[in-house]
Amino acid sequence: MADFRLSRSFRAARQASRKQCLMLVMLAAVSACAPVYRNHGYVPSEEELAPVEVGTDTRETVGQKIGRPSTSGLLNDVGWFYVQSRYKEFGPRQPKEVDRQVLAVTFNEAGTVENIARYGLEDGRVVEISRRVTETNVKGMSFIQQILGNFGRVQASDFLGE
Repeated sequence: MADFRLSRSFRAARQASRKQCLMLVMLAAVSACAPVYRNHGYVPSEEELAPVEVGTDTRETVGQKIGRPSTSGLLNDVGWFYVQSRYKEFGPRQPKEVDRQVLAVTFNEAGTVENIARYGLEDGRVVEISRRVTETNVKGMSFIQQILGNFGRVQASDFLGE
């Protein structure tokens, strides 16, 4: 009789242990699915930007007050662009940009600040700077047609190396 009680309590403890392990596995799975956020770049805050005055500051003074950007005007160097992006990664999915800020400081020919503008993700557009696409010479043929089209072109000399 004592063996029966012992085995019964042992089974109950074992079953409780299984439930705890299952709960831990489920908790680990749920916490692994939490999104991860990454920040890239730097944009000065309004407080950091306050000392910069339009019409009086130059490239040198702007660089001293808020620092030089990682990007400037590519073609004519009329402005400095501070860019900051925030990406959301969720499991195996491709990262998605959820926020972007661009601070544009433009200069005139004399090198003084002409304008300061702040843009967000909603203001942006995708611009194709360069596109290189190799066009195929197979048009209007399915994959199966391409494979089957090569059967008549095989010759014995191709295999013999002659």
